[in-house]
Amino acid sequence: MDRTGLQQLLETAFPNAEIEVRSEDGVHFAARIVDSGFAGLGRVARHQAVYAALGTRIGGEIHALSLQTLTPEEGGANA
Repeated sequence: MDRTGLQQLLETAFPNAEIEVRSEDGVHFAARIVDSGFAGLGRVARHQAVYAALGTRIGGEIHALSLQTLTPEEGGANA
């Protein structure tokens, strides 16, 4: 899994979101996802939604993933 592959997976799962993915080594990733679908959800529920979208890739192809999950109001975006 590379940064572009992870970006594409997240864009498929969250089609209206603003998504930024970073990786230094292709195994450890950081993602910032701004999506209106996160409204009303706590941080744990937001992260669970991302983990569900990535399935078994978490802990396998994606060794570590740091998440920032925000609503458009929290992130200052128009997602």
